[in-house]
Amino acid sequence: MNSTDIGIDLGTASILVYVKGKGVVLKEPSVVAFDRDTNKIKAIGEEARLMIGRTPGNIIAVRPLRQGVIADYTVTEKMIKYFVQKAIGRRSYRKPRISVCVPSGVTEVEKRAVEDATYAAGAREVAIIEEPIAAAIGAGIDISKPCGNMIVDIGGGTSDIAVISLGGSVVSTSIKIAGDNFDEALVRYMRKKHNLLIGERTAEDIKIKIGSCYPLDETKTMDVRGRNLVTGLPKVITVSSEETEEALHEPTVQIVEAVHSVLEKTPPELAADVADRGIILTGGGSLLRGLEQLMEERTGINAMTAEEPMTCVAIGTGKYVDLLSGDKLTAD
Repeated sequence: MNSTDIGIDLGTASILVYVKGKGVVLKEPSVVAFDRDTNKIKAIGEEARLMIGRTPGNIIAVRPLRQGVIADYTVTEKMIKYFVQKAIGRRSYRKPRISVCVPSGVTEVEKRAVEDATYAAGAREVAIIEEPIAAAIGAGIDISKPCGNMIVDIGGGTSDIAVISLGGSVVSTSIKIAGDNFDEALVRYMRKKHNLLIGERTAEDIKIKIGSCYPLDETKTMDVRGRNLVTGLPKVITVSSEETEEALHEPTVQIVEAVHSVLEKTPPELAADVADRGIILTGGGSLLRGLEQLMEERTGINAMTAEEPMTCVAIGTGKYVDLLSGDKLTAD
């Protein structure tokens, strides 16, 4: 029986597992809930996410990855193991070859931590790949050509921006401003503007349902529940997409400025390619309404979101394994 090749997108917000020949088989939040008293893991993934902010004292729901980097090593290792087994089943006799992606700005030490955790989770070989390159492959770009492509991958914890040519990144930067920061900005805004305290899950709901960073054609609204800080009682407020635009102004502009600074460092020939082909947005954060328009307005370059922005990195990571084993990059 041949071994399985797996690509893992080890994200701060969610983990996606790609199995060769099957595509993305698993997409779950990277959250682990464990019991403080016994130190046993209670739940992993979606089940654990539902517990965030709703647990009794002895159970805590943690996200073992913070800003794309392993914050809690043992928990991460168990989590990877769990997802790998869930993805390939327990039948597999040979250990799988696993490629994992990391943000482009990580240090050698952080890379080693990911590598060690993956080996400990039962990998035969581990390949570490940089996020923007994986995102580019997953977005269907032929990265082996001598032609510049700009990728902006906005995840949960980090945004990776890179200009890629000939299979490697020429200029890249990784900033720790991404989807989680959008949520935090909304929490802060609600507190300041409406005296309403909301949890991170509620903030994420607002972001997904009505969040925007550019004026929309028609204003959307939704009811938000939280606790009124003045009275201390639960309260419901109607929030509009215009307000989210105000709340999300700062983090989104910081991402656009990072794109700007990468463009400034790009060699002129490649910059011409980028201006010609546009900027490609991937990652869950790129689903925020109005991001393309904001990018275009600030840089003057056409921006477009990849077809399946959430799964780009996982697919690219999986296909990268094939690249390593000598197969040419072909569409499945």
